[in-house]
Amino acid sequence: MENGPERGPAGGREVRARRDALPWDVARALAHAAARVGPVVRRRMDEADGCVLATPLVSPVAVPPVDRAAMDGYAVRGDGPWRVIGHVAAGTAEARELEDGQATGIVTGATVPAGTTSVLRSEDAVLTGDLLEGPAEHGRHIRRAGEECRPGDHLLPSGVIVDPAVLGLAATVGLNSLLVIPPPTVAALVTGDELIHRGPSTPGRTRDAIGPMLPALIHRAGATPAGGTAGVVRHVPDSREELVSALRETRAELILVSGSSAAGPADHLRPALAELGAEVVVDGVACRPGHPQALAILPDGRLVLGLPGNPFAALVAFLTLGVAAITRMRGLPLPALPQLAVPGGIACHPTSTRLVPVRLTPQGAVPVGHGGSAMLRGPAAADALAVVAPGPAEAIAARLLPLDPGARPWAG
Repeated sequence: MENGPERGPAGGREVRARRDALPWDVARALAHAAARVGPVVRRRMDEADGCVLATPLVSPVAVPPVDRAAMDGYAVRGDGPWRVIGHVAAGTAEARELEDGQATGIVTGATVPAGTTSVLRSEDAVLTGDLLEGPAEHGRHIRRAGEECRPGDHLLPSGVIVDPAVLGLAATVGLNSLLVIPPPTVAALVTGDELIHRGPSTPGRTRDAIGPMLPALIHRAGATPAGGTAGVVRHVPDSREELVSALRETRAELILVSGSSAAGPADHLRPALAELGAEVVVDGVACRPGHPQALAILPDGRLVLGLPGNPFAALVAFLTLGVAAITRMRGLPLPALPQLAVPGGIACHPTSTRLVPVRLTPQGAVPVGHGGSAMLRGPAAADALAVVAPGPAEAIAARLLPLDPGARPWAG
């Protein structure tokens, strides 16, 4: 069985939760609801990857527009043997009509001549002079006009993420641009005067592990790093004035702030949000790790997500509130999480949802350990996070939260 929750000073389970902490599922849903769906824009094909279709993808044409050869070989008419009368190259608009007993060489994708009854594959053909023989099943190896789609067919609904296959399909039906919701812009402010950005930690100084994670998380969640990947993370001194100034200056739809979301003397996020007139939507989440996370809306509509200063807790907060908000900004619903058995069981916390790094095996989810709020060894070795609901005992099944927010969801 996986190790239980952290214990209090007296050795018993620590059951105290933040007074204002929201249940994990409620906080996730509120973050999704608080975000605004992005604008609909028209993007060229080379700009549309990662966007979301704002309207259904409708074919204006038939695909293929005419009957075409599905294999290299010979277009034939009737039963063999056949006399070869020519060759149809790719790009030939019209070829000579075949009469019974005739054949013509043809390449994959070329328009089959009128009268063709089948295509004989090159590897099945026996050619002696201009006399062709071989097995030719009627209708074989011909892609019929409109076989893939016809004019007016709805190929994909709105809400589909544009990926290489979608781009190829759009090009196949002759489109040059798409109506889409583009990825939202996200920036990151990392606080902590004790942080260093090169080399290992030293007494009194800590290597920043959150800043290097954030650009990749932003990209994988389907957002665009504001200022490009290299400039998305800005380091801000532990000062309320500096943080207020940075929040005012940062031009992004979602601003991540790490290391200032708790209630200590160096945690300036909440006073800064109050000074800026922000509406706090989530102020603490009943989960472990990651309970000090917060989400607020600035008067101009920008969102601010407070990430705890411990690395795994910050990762959990981004996957909980950040991904939910970005998902809404992309015009997508909040995805349901699949459930999987936990053969060895995972200890529940009485009042908080636990996020436990697990590997996925044919038997179910297996905890990997090293899941403390300051540790990344566990999530780095895991396939997912098990979402373990509060309870009095242990869970034998749990929902799965992807560690890679851009991965296609598993089947439920």
